[in-house]
Amino acid sequence: MGINSETDQVGEMQIGPTSTGMVRIFVAGHGFELPMDFTPAEAEEIAQEIMDAATLARGAKADKKPKDHARSANDDKTGGRKTGGSSKKRRPKGSSA
Repeated sequence: MGINSETDQVGEMQIGPTSTGMVRIFVAGHGFELPMDFTPAEAEEIAQEIMDAATLARGAKADKKPKDHARSANDDKTGGRKTGGSSKKRRPKGSSA
């Protein structure tokens, strides 16, 4: 399964600070719970990656609409540079490889 694979699975996600000064992303679904703790700096980096992905997703949605001009709506926003999702793999604190 990848980023573009659709699924009927459902789950819940909670995000918040822990009592130890970490930021926890907690994902739970049928038969699993996945707590992931990050430093505040790591959490800010993840938040920026989510915002970048949202910007790109808006552009992808706009690209599906008929174009009235040769340039896409994203050209002015990105300054002509290509951006993409992070290829960084994150391992929750305290997990083993």
